[in-house]
Amino acid sequence: MRALVFGLICLLPGSEMALAQTKATPKAAAPTAETRYFSSLDGLMDGNADVILRETRQGKTVTAATLDVCYPAEKGSDRKDRFVADLAVNGQTLTGSTQSLGDKLPVTIKLTRRPTGDTFEFKGQIGIGKTVTEVSSTDNADLSEKEYQDNQTTDDSIAVAPRDFTEVSPEAVAVRVKLDTVVEFLKALKGQNVAVSLASLTVGCDALRAGEQVINISVDPDRAAALIARAKATPGVVAAGWTSGIIDMGRALRLPAAEWRDADKLNRDKLSTAISDVLSKTLSAKLASSVWSDDTGKLTLTFKRPSRVMPALGLTEIVQFTALAGPDKPDATDHMMLWVSSPSISTADEAEGPKLGLTDAASSDEEAEPKDDNGSLDALAKDFRAQRWDSDKSAWK
Repeated sequence: MRALVFGLICLLPGSEMALAQTKATPKAAAPTAETRYFSSLDGLMDGNADVILRETRQGKTVTAATLDVCYPAEKGSDRKDRFVADLAVNGQTLTGSTQSLGDKLPVTIKLTRRPTGDTFEFKGQIGIGKTVTEVSSTDNADLSEKEYQDNQTTDDSIAVAPRDFTEVSPEAVAVRVKLDTVVEFLKALKGQNVAVSLASLTVGCDALRAGEQVINISVDPDRAAALIARAKATPGVVAAGWTSGIIDMGRALRLPAAEWRDADKLNRDKLSTAISDVLSKTLSAKLASSVWSDDTGKLTLTFKRPSRVMPALGLTEIVQFTALAGPDKPDATDHMMLWVSSPSISTADEAEGPKLGLTDAASSDEEAEPKDDNGSLDALAKDFRAQRWDSDKSAWK
């Protein structure tokens, strides 16, 4: 009887007891998985290592981690090696082993991770081959997936189809090649009239991680398009096009091309003579040499004049310019660009008899102001009836 009364009470409308009996208690939502990054570990490999530690977390608990370290293969070397290791997580301890990708050296990792307020501390050891590095890195801030991706640089240095040569240089070619085919690509350039940038042969950490390397090449502007076309057809090449080079638009001229070309080739003799005649007048100097590079298409002009420094010594001032001529855009065009560098000026004793040794400390100063060209660029623009670049309007004037 008591049981029946109790059951009726539980079923009465509005009864709290009835609700308690008929509703299930909701379960707490499990924390969602989140990826966090550490883009550095201070002090690792004497501060020369490029480190990415990726953690997967459930709330504050680390469930998985991967350590990616790029570092100098030898002390003081530009050559890089790299290892990537998935780490076992045991509480705050991260351990793992792998092999370096380049030199195939055994790698062991044992790190202790400790939160310190808003940052994290890592201590432990990383062994590469016979070398063991002690890790003691504090104040490491972590990044979200979005923050990490926002910090990654985007390589947009290759212009596959530029509208013109105001943003990229007509002699500068860049080719992105898969790492496992770079050597064969470079061997194929042997014997060709091109100049490969030595700096671009160094494989950096970004290239190791991307699996691709950008090779920078200087070539005569008249042959650049053909070189790019051949490169695109080469196995292992991901992209090829123009990039930034020696052209400074502040010292560039644009002029009709017909007068300076024979069919599809630049008339080098005619152009160098015309440039030399103008510069000889503005510099009050005599032309000493005029040399074209078959590799890069650059013209080097050297002039000489008496030095004004202690005239009684009879010293000679040597003034050198570099010039580059090429089309003003990759497609068919009836105009060309002519770029002329600021002058490089040195002084030497070229008089007969014993020579006076001279040194110029100012010439080695990288921050030195460009030398005055005596209005040479203005004179060239006037004589060639050429346009100058208006940097304010980003247009020819």
